[in-house]
Amino acid sequence: MASIKPLGNRVLVKRLEAESMSAGGIVLPDSAQEKPQEAEVVALGTGGTDDNGKDIEFHVAVGDKVLISKYGGTDVKVDGEEFLILAQNDILGVLS
Repeated sequence: MASIKPLGNRVLVKRLEAESMSAGGIVLPDSAQEKPQEAEVVALGTGGTDDNGKDIEFHVAVGDKVLISKYGGTDVKVDGEEFLILAQNDILGVLS
């Protein structure tokens, strides 16, 4: 488990593994794979208030599988594991 707590309306996620084989059965090397857009929520930020003074409500929970923006967030490495910190707005949807 990561020892990092996001602040504000940020969310800490761990990308799910990318497919290592194409639809046609060709094995793809790591350099040819795109970063996966599916991730699992690991931790939620501390919240905060918006411009109108209302509390920020999180629409995801720890353990949710989510679809994230392709180029959003900041990659971080903690204890040898790779995570992504992104704003809640960079989460496109919750996968069911």
